[in-house]
Amino acid sequence: MSDPVDPVDLTAELIRCPSVTPAEAGALTLLQERLEQAGFTCTRVDRGVVSNLFARWGAAGHARTFGFNGHTDVVPIGDAADWTADAFGGEVRDGWLWGRGATDMKSGVAAFAAAAMDFVTETPPDGAVVLTITGDEEGDALHGTTAILDWMADQGEAMSVCLVGEPTCPDNLGDMIKIGRRGSMTARFTATGIQGHSAYPHRARNPVCAMARLMDRLARHVLDDGTEFFDASTLAVTTIDTGNPANNVIPTSCRGTVNIRFNDAHSSAGLTSWLEDEADLVAGETGVGIAMTTQVSGESFLTPPGPLSDLVVQVVEAETGRRPELSTTGGTSDARFVKGHCPVVEFGLVGKTMHQVDERVEVAQIHALKAVYRRILDAWFA
Repeated sequence: MSDPVDPVDLTAELIRCPSVTPAEAGALTLLQERLEQAGFTCTRVDRGVVSNLFARWGAAGHARTFGFNGHTDVVPIGDAADWTADAFGGEVRDGWLWGRGATDMKSGVAAFAAAAMDFVTETPPDGAVVLTITGDEEGDALHGTTAILDWMADQGEAMSVCLVGEPTCPDNLGDMIKIGRRGSMTARFTATGIQGHSAYPHRARNPVCAMARLMDRLARHVLDDGTEFFDASTLAVTTIDTGNPANNVIPTSCRGTVNIRFNDAHSSAGLTSWLEDEADLVAGETGVGIAMTTQVSGESFLTPPGPLSDLVVQVVEAETGRRPELSTTGGTSDARFVKGHCPVVEFGLVGKTMHQVDERVEVAQIHALKAVYRRILDAWFA
């Protein structure tokens, strides 16, 4: 029997791979080597410039297949001089592991990979264990988990359930499990009027006034009051811009952008229709043309409380002493893609330092997270 895999050492090795999206930088190669040594069959599912890894232990298409999902790509470090540790050094200091991706989410990937390798080596299950690991979660997410799921469909591969190892806990390990996420979309407006002298506004058609009116209408609108499992949807005005350097010229055009985080009371199609109606109304009132484009990052989704979330809650409470809250808060994650394939929940570390300078995670937390994942595997296959 092999020695247990140390998730801290594996996290440190992954941090030393400078895998800023979409660079693979050796992270997936490292994982593939380690997983194949433990008996996993690995396939690189690269698409475009994005590298992805699919790993399976056990028979393909088995009716009992537990899946993990995560990513090894990280956000840029910013100014390296601002860091008190090498951002890609994987240094352990004062009980903490430092480096970009320590929290989000190379520690999560290392923890579930270590748990899976130990599990199939020590207690080979009647079933299969699948790991789907992408290099495109922090970027556009167009060729990451979606590429793996497309490949799985073509190959007849499937997961019965999936756990995404993103950081989910606000303050302490065990605080929170994500059973869904809000949808996210961005709408960009361009108002086009008639340029003119500011001393003769009646001879111009001011797009700035039209844009301000539209943005105010959108910002004041109450989308909803929340639903059973979701907080109220939100709309934020993120920019109004003309690029006009002259104080005595009414510009020809003005641009504005809003970002909407929406719950399961809405769809992106319904919100797009509402935004178009609002833009048309303001255009009609002002005589200024308003064009709109939208970008949808993901629809809202929910895995209703049931067998999977019940099991994860029980294991997390048994392992950490905390009964986790079932939550749908936060931004988007790759669970939004997995939800169309199988039931999915998210559980991972405390996320306080993710994307920050001096990103770091307590060493003890990584060991504890591996223990949770291993216990979930034991319980699910039992």
